[in-house]
Amino acid sequence: MNIAVLMGGISPERNVSINGGLAVAKALREKGHNVIAIDPTFGKNCMISDFEFINMSVFPDFEELKKYDTKNYIECINSEVFENIDLAFLVLHGINGEDGKIQALLELRGVPYTGSGIKASSVAIDKLTSKMLFLAAGISTPPWSVIRQKDYDNYELFEEIRSELGNKLVIKPNNQGSTVGITIVRDGILDDIHQGIIAASKYSEIVLVEQYIEGREITVGVLNGEALPVIEIITSEGFYDYNHKYSKGKTQYICPAKISEDIEEFTQSLAVSAYNIIDCKGVARADFRLSDEGQPFLLELNTIPGFTETSLVPMAAKEVDLNFADLCEELVNLAFNKNSTNEKDE
Repeated sequence: MNIAVLMGGISPERNVSINGGLAVAKALREKGHNVIAIDPTFGKNCMISDFEFINMSVFPDFEELKKYDTKNYIECINSEVFENIDLAFLVLHGINGEDGKIQALLELRGVPYTGSGIKASSVAIDKLTSKMLFLAAGISTPPWSVIRQKDYDNYELFEEIRSELGNKLVIKPNNQGSTVGITIVRDGILDDIHQGIIAASKYSEIVLVEQYIEGREITVGVLNGEALPVIEIITSEGFYDYNHKYSKGKTQYICPAKISEDIEEFTQSLAVSAYNIIDCKGVARADFRLSDEGQPFLLELNTIPGFTETSLVPMAAKEVDLNFADLCEELVNLAFNKNSTNEKDE
């Protein structure tokens, strides 16, 4: 089968995406597929061959990303490179990859792709919209407030939020992954809240201020509507930020998590419910905070989770005897089944 693995892209998660894409390309070649590596950043010259695994502990700054034009995505998908492609395997993270845009271009070109569709992708990456859907379905998510551009410097509003949500807050962009742009405010200092909002606003006009949930951090992968084993994430210090995610030795992963069977099953059921509410396909990962009382709070749902051999979803899949190459092959099969079902529906 001719498979294009899409990686890189124009987002702060570019380096993470490249490493994941290279790992997937290697695995699919081991399965006997004809694989080409594609970075839509480069337009019609999107086929790449000389990338090497790179340091994921840093991400591109704005000046580097500004060099690239998103119009190149259109040029890439419309190029002759996709003439004989049977499937696109998506390992593009964040904006311009996980938000429905590349999915729309591939559908217009008639190329099947792995993972969730246009609507599910755009809804899941929009934290505000997905949190409202989760709450409406009875899934607990940390209480939050929304900050828009006109209120970036509104200290009176900051005071109201602090009074409502408490002194310990999480400030995040509305549509980023890998904890890009996130600030933890621990003492409710208004200047710290302001600085966190300004930092998040660099990545999204809409900024969320959430109540910080004390407790443990856990995550649940969902594969084709079935929950994988729960993983607990334990950082050496601070919170599970970009640096802890992608720097060796800074984070410990416990799989399966050492939690009670009741909490495990409940959290897995919530992850599957969130997957179905958003109408995800293929694979997704639900991230939770587990309070000291054992209540899980759903933070977000990732429709294209990290996909190196040591990433969280592959780690959980390995616990159920599904190695990395087999997991990649399973996603290829699910994508074709999804496409066949859509054609029948039409």
